[in-house]
Amino acid sequence: MKNWSRKIQWTPQLVAYPKTEQEVRDLVKSAYQKNQKVRIIGSGHSFNPLWVTDQVLISLDEYQGLISADPVTMTATVKAGTKLYQLGDLLFEQGMAMENLGDIDRQSLGGTIGTGTHGTGMDFGTISTQVIALHLVNGKGELVKCSETENRELFKAAQVSLGALGIITSITLQCVPAYKLELWNRKEDLEDVLTTFTDRIQQNRNFEFYWFPHANKVWTKTSNIATDQPDKVSLTNYLSEYVLENYVFKILCELARLAPSLNPAVSKISVGSIPNIRKVFHSHKVYATQRLVRFNEMEYNVPLKTHGEVLRDIIKTVNKGKFAVHFPIENRVVKKDDIYLSPAYERDSAYIACHVYNKKDHRPYFKALEEIFLAYGGRPHWGKMHTLKSDRLRDLYPKFSEFNEHRQAQDPKGLFLNDYLTDLFL
Repeated sequence: MKNWSRKIQWTPQLVAYPKTEQEVRDLVKSAYQKNQKVRIIGSGHSFNPLWVTDQVLISLDEYQGLISADPVTMTATVKAGTKLYQLGDLLFEQGMAMENLGDIDRQSLGGTIGTGTHGTGMDFGTISTQVIALHLVNGKGELVKCSETENRELFKAAQVSLGALGIITSITLQCVPAYKLELWNRKEDLEDVLTTFTDRIQQNRNFEFYWFPHANKVWTKTSNIATDQPDKVSLTNYLSEYVLENYVFKILCELARLAPSLNPAVSKISVGSIPNIRKVFHSHKVYATQRLVRFNEMEYNVPLKTHGEVLRDIIKTVNKGKFAVHFPIENRVVKKDDIYLSPAYERDSAYIACHVYNKKDHRPYFKALEEIFLAYGGRPHWGKMHTLKSDRLRDLYPKFSEFNEHRQAQDPKGLFLNDYLTDLFL
């Protein structure tokens, strides 16, 4: 088996595809009795070996769909294996939508909340903050229910849990009425965006930008609610989102790999080709973009107030020319929350994401940038690459010990621990 970026490969003894919650329980009970290790996999979109096991791997690909929906309370209960792109359509049919999403919709909902995945916008937390109740099968095969009002402390641990507490089977979401977004993609000056960054995140529903190495231009994406506006999805939208950002960019990536000296030129060509585009459509069709070029990624959360300093340090480091990189660096913002292992725990945050083409060595580049992130109290995105282990993580996450207590109570045998998770929690 391989993850999305093709970096991680492994061979489990058994890959199981349960179709019901009871089948999940039966699989876990069997593993408990046989002292087997169990891991859960969604879409394999993590860049860390969260799901790697040489024993039992459980996939929820056969456990997808809407369990119930209530358009009055705007709540929906969803099977955890449901992919985000399917969920968007299912909710839309009920007149509902998720209040915010990230820019990739290939993940399962369980994997999305399990790793603390997020979008951008100062009024919105990570996607896990949209969750109001969970069912999970713990390490003893028991079905455990938790929510904001039932087993609340366990719920705060389970909202971002890396599959270490158990296998999440159903997720209840607080949704909102379906809505449209007006999206503007623009090419802008780096310094102008840095100077006005605070105003932009305060004045717009969703704002993010991508800085291209060795260039003084950035790509900005700004979204706001579109009220009484007709749909606008043009051929230019398609050519930019699908052809330019994927097939043309793939060719440039190969050129930069074969001739490392071309990386600065490729970066400047990439940002120079960005058109100014307006799009109006249903929210779940606006957030996500196609990602056909494979890469490896590291992303860190830093306190929002430090964002400008952190990015300027990164720009200085990258522009020294020691690294053959051309992928843009993504900048987003997230509202603080109270979830134990959320990188945004008790602090309004900026997330900075760095990418390297999957056929190139990412390690020197990520190492240099990780040192910058850590100097500012950075916390890693759990689904993206980082080098931290339990000794550092305890200092970065104030509720780390409380999470571990819940993990030990729900999984006393360490059924759900693989080598990677052992390094994180023990």
